[in-house]
Formats: sequence, structure tokens, C-alpha cells
Amino acid sequence: MRIVSLAPSATAILCAVGARSALVGVTKWCADVAKVDGLPRVGDCWHMGSVDEILRLRPTLVIGSVPFKAETVAKLLEQPVNFLAMNPRTLADIYADVRMLARMAGRAAAGELVVKKMQREFSVITARAKRLPRLRVYCEAWPNPRISSPPWVAELVKLCGGEMVVAAGARVSDEKVARVAPEVIVLAWAAVGDKSRAKQAYGVAAWKDVPAIRERRVFVVRDELLNTPGPPLMAGANELWRILRGACVAQNATAAR
Repeated sequence: MRIVSLAPSATAILCAVGARSALVGVTKWCADVAKVDGLPRVGDCWHMGSVDEILRLRPTLVIGSVPFKAETVAKLLEQPVNFLAMNPRTLADIYADVRMLARMAGRAAAGELVVKKMQREFSVITARAKRLPRLRVYCEAWPNPRISSPPWVAELVKLCGGEMVVAAGARVSDEKVARVAPEVIVLAWAAVGDKSRAKQAYGVAAWKDVPAIRERRVFVVRDELLNTPGPPLMAGANELWRILRGACVAQNATAAR
């Protein structure tokens, strides 16, 4: 197979199952994946640039993700190339995607091992989190318009000992977040790496009485650790666990004073 990946999650999965050699091109958003250094960088499902750039790589499959820009993907669909759009919502969906891509690349057994590794990692964190009080958490994927993190992040928050206090993957208002009074706010803005701005959250007028703001519990997590539905979520879950465990310790110390 000759695969062009327009989705960092597909790139991460293929590398994890040992199918890196099948990749002939990746999106620019895969720049932090060291294993694909040297591969041609193309656009993504929003800004593809020239379709000819992709066709020159002679792909047998192009993998993208939902949501996508219809006009951009339409250019690809006009060409004699197979296109797959991944659209996971839950951890179960992500496991299914790992298995699917692994099978397509002839690495089914390796895909199953990756799924089991992810499940084991999450189970370890779940066992640790049982000893902690459950905190109210708001995770944000984008600030303007304000959009909460996707459903799989809500699942990670839960297994780390928290509870997502707004609907996952939904547009929310400042007032809505204020009403549910999160004790911890996590910013993982899409496509900005670790440049989410905690200072911006502290400046939201409607949030001045929100516990997370009062207690200075706004945290930044690198975009790819929570927004890449694949093996990178293991590192993302551990980061969430560190944040929530630290918040619990700080909360208990405050209560003891």
C-alpha cells in the first residue's frame, strides 16, 4: 500500500502498528511525529493545496478525518484514488480504527497489541483514580467559538477521576461554563500545540466566581495529546491524571487550613 495521511491520528496509528513504510506522504500537522521525518508534507482536509501534489505520490489510499471542508475533499473524490474519512467519537471507536488500519496495512496482530496496550494503560490510571474525590472538569478544544473537547476526552477525564461538566464536543457559552462551576479547567486547543492561553481563561468576566478560576486551576495540555484519537491518548491520559491528582492534593491542603 501507498498511503497519504491527512490525519495525524492515522499517522500515529500506522506508525504504532509498524506500518510506517506504507506512508508516502503526511499532513503538516504530523510534524512532531519523529518517525515520519523526511516524508513529503501535504495539506489536510481543510486546506489541501494542490491535489496534484498528492497524486504525484501515487497513493493507493488517502486517509482523512471528519470534520472536513466539503469543497476540499470534493477535489480528491474527483480523482481515481481511494479516500477514507475517519470519524471516531468514543474510545471504542478509536480502538476500532486502530484495528481497521492495522488490518488494511497487513498488521492485524500488531493492531490488537496496540489496543491492548492502550486499554492496560487506561486501566492502571482508573485503578489509581478510585482513591481520589471526583472533580468537576471543563476541557476546551477551541476558545472562539467556545467548543468543549470531544467525547473521548470526556471518557479520559472520567477514568482519571473527574467528571466533564458540559456536553462533549459541543459549542458552549461563557455563562454555561460558569453555571456548571468546574473545579478544574483544561485547555487543549486544536492545532496550537502547547500554546493555549490560560491567561485568557482567567480574564473571562463570567468566570470570576468559577472555582477553577478562583483557585488558579487552569491547565494547558498539548493539543496532540488529547485531540489525536489514537495511541497519543495514552500520554494525554497520564497528563490529565497528573493534573487531577495535583488538584485534589491542593484542594485537600486548602480544606485543612
